[in-house]
Amino acid sequence: MPAFSLTAQPARPSAAAVLELLKPITWFAPMWAFACGVVSSGRPIGGRWALVLAGVALSGPLVCGTSQAVNDWFDRHVDAINEPNRPIPSGRLPGRTGLMIAIACTALSLLVAAALGLWAFGAAVVGIVLAWAYSAPPVRLKQNGWWGNLACAACYEGLPWFTAAAIMAGTLPNWRIIAIAMTYSVGAHGIMTLNDFKSVEGDRQTGVNSLPVLLGVERAAGFACLVMALPQIAVVGLLLGWGHPVHAAAVAMLLLVQVGLMDRFMYDPRGRAPWYNGTGTTLYVVGMLVTAFALRSMVLA
Repeated sequence: MPAFSLTAQPARPSAAAVLELLKPITWFAPMWAFACGVVSSGRPIGGRWALVLAGVALSGPLVCGTSQAVNDWFDRHVDAINEPNRPIPSGRLPGRTGLMIAIACTALSLLVAAALGLWAFGAAVVGIVLAWAYSAPPVRLKQNGWWGNLACAACYEGLPWFTAAAIMAGTLPNWRIIAIAMTYSVGAHGIMTLNDFKSVEGDRQTGVNSLPVLLGVERAAGFACLVMALPQIAVVGLLLGWGHPVHAAAVAMLLLVQVGLMDRFMYDPRGRAPWYNGTGTTLYVVGMLVTAFALRSMVLA
């Protein structure tokens, strides 16, 4: 396999290659968290659909898309070995096109966020900083599974939730909303760990200390399950304390089903991580929406 080069390139990048770089499949999680933030705010959308749609775009295609472009640019030499068909190493995004897309998405994200208010802009700045710090040297948080996964979890869950609630309220969100968003962000650390099981050997070879590399596959799988379950237990306790037993029971039932799925996942973490992502993680995010409706009822009370 020839070494990756910035010089071998086609005449122009295709729209399909740009879209592949931005990875639309990854946009769902932050857009879902943003939707939960809208619900939890308790504020009617009314005539603010343009603001809401701009916020959805900010959370998904813009900030999340930026993170994907940044990651692929700074991983281009590794991808040239492990995944040579990706847009940058394959030459479908020639020269420094990938970097230029990352910079353009960064600028556009900040412009859109500035139009959405001070708190939304602040959250976007944090998200953009984490996106670059995750992949770009000298920080490169992805080199360590503890810090890298925490940065991803915040960007995928907590920050979009906070942003949506801030946009809807026009000010700093209610402290309960912030507490729940942070709690679900902690749990998302485990979800990020699930994504690391597919690349254990490559991570070892390239010096990426993901949790499966640092802890071993079995221990990392157990930790991922634990860190996903404990925040949901905390959410159940908070909802009970806030006088919402029905919502608490719903989240508890979703968690019990997850525990059953976790047991099966633990028999083959590397083989079943994608399966658990499609089953257990789905139940996790359904619980987020249930909790958002509980918060909404508190605001409206």
